[in-house]
Amino acid sequence: MATSKVIYQGDLRCESEHLQSGTKIYTDAPTDNHGKGEAFSPTDLCATSLVQCMLTTIAILGKDSGILIEGSYGTIQKNMNLKPRKIAEIVCDLHMKGNFTPDQKQFIEETAMNCPVALSLSSELKKTVTFNYD
Repeated sequence: MATSKVIYQGDLRCESEHLQSGTKIYTDAPTDNHGKGEAFSPTDLCATSLVQCMLTTIAILGKDSGILIEGSYGTIQKNMNLKPRKIAEIVCDLHMKGNFTPDQKQFIEETAMNCPVALSLSSELKKTVTFNYD
């Protein structure tokens, strides 16, 4: 069964529907590549997915160990390579909310760096991740 349906709407914009839930997201080409920049670009979603996957995987695998990360967040900076045009680096600044032991911090960091999206991205893509424990 398909995961999503993507419709090109014209003017460098796509509508994507998650078929199980009906949720829709839109992408637009970035302003530095002929677009209006009115929504996430496809490469923005790729970079954003990395942090979403990191936080989700930590929450799933940490739950049984009492590692709760509600309120934790990450900011993402995507750096593009011009030729060939691709993501050169994703800079993630993770802010982990909670009082964690050194072992829990190690678990959090190893889990984040080995989440499914991180493991799926090219090894050529530089992933710079900073962990801040607030």
